[in-house]
Amino acid sequence: MSRSSHPSSRPTRREFFGAIGTGLAVSVAGPTLLHATHKAGAKRPVIGSGEFTYEVYHDWGELPAGLKYGNTHGVAEDAQGRIYVHHTVHASSDRHDTMVVFDAKGRFVRSWGKEFEGGAHGLHIVREGKQEFLILCDTKRGTVTKVTPAGEVVWQLGYPKESAQYPVNADGTPGVKYSPTNVAVAPNGDVYVGDGYGSSYINQYDASGKYLRTFGGKGTAAGQLDCPHGLIVDTRTATPVILVADRSNRRLQRFSLDGTHQGFDEGFPHPCHFSEHQGVMVVPDLFAKVTLVDRRNAVVAELGDNGPDSWKALRTGPREGFPVGKFVCPHGATFDRAGNIFVVEWVEVGRVTKLRKV
Repeated sequence: MSRSSHPSSRPTRREFFGAIGTGLAVSVAGPTLLHATHKAGAKRPVIGSGEFTYEVYHDWGELPAGLKYGNTHGVAEDAQGRIYVHHTVHASSDRHDTMVVFDAKGRFVRSWGKEFEGGAHGLHIVREGKQEFLILCDTKRGTVTKVTPAGEVVWQLGYPKESAQYPVNADGTPGVKYSPTNVAVAPNGDVYVGDGYGSSYINQYDASGKYLRTFGGKGTAAGQLDCPHGLIVDTRTATPVILVADRSNRRLQRFSLDGTHQGFDEGFPHPCHFSEHQGVMVVPDLFAKVTLVDRRNAVVAELGDNGPDSWKALRTGPREGFPVGKFVCPHGATFDRAGNIFVVEWVEVGRVTKLRKV
């Protein structure tokens, strides 16, 4: 079993989910699985329908010898079409790099990031002029780190002691729990950090890492959050908004860029994060499916749905037991430039799936 990326003081996701009902699944018309098996010489499974039809490539990417995935938490594409996968590293792995980089065909390019082992989580790629940078979340160490594509550190943020919502004890230790899960970046470079596994606030910084404000906080009311696990600055409308995967409240929540509540989108069982392509947003849902929504955040497709309780018997098991053409625990997803989708899952042996747009 791979090392957990969650501090021991918080109930495990397995313990937490056991008490959650599953009545909020959205039903979308149309076939979800056209080919149920994939054997040598057979057609690959195809899921979805109409314009949202995809051929499924499980276990995409050629890992180098000696490196074994832990929980695959984050995935993103850079401007050169390379795919980055952020994972915790399996306990039995000989190599300990948490970031693995592939070319567009799945060939290994490089790996790095031993310092994030066990806590590797959120991954965001941002372009600044002609340069690109990655912003990484480490849930175990409570850090947000901006690095170059080769892993060189630009800046690092720790416990947000500048915020009144994050007091410091007399001995200098954090006064409340802090465990950042994902980030979003605004057009002006501001960075929004979701404290998903900590105190459920969102902390805003400028492009240099200077603290600006805190909003949110644990609760169910408008403007409150319960595990803001993922977030994105949504520019599909004239005025950008922060779209938050308010995971334990089982909804999406929208905020202005200064943190003012704008509205809800209900009916998402356990949303994790976001990626956008040509007006469509992909929302990986931990309850065994990948959801696509339109500009109004209305569901237009559900892909690879294996049922909301299926993950309990699968996520800690062997790869051979994973369903073909279906998902176990989608945790991160990204569109590439061609409209294909890469999905990474919260399973102990890791899984990366490419959905090739048909």
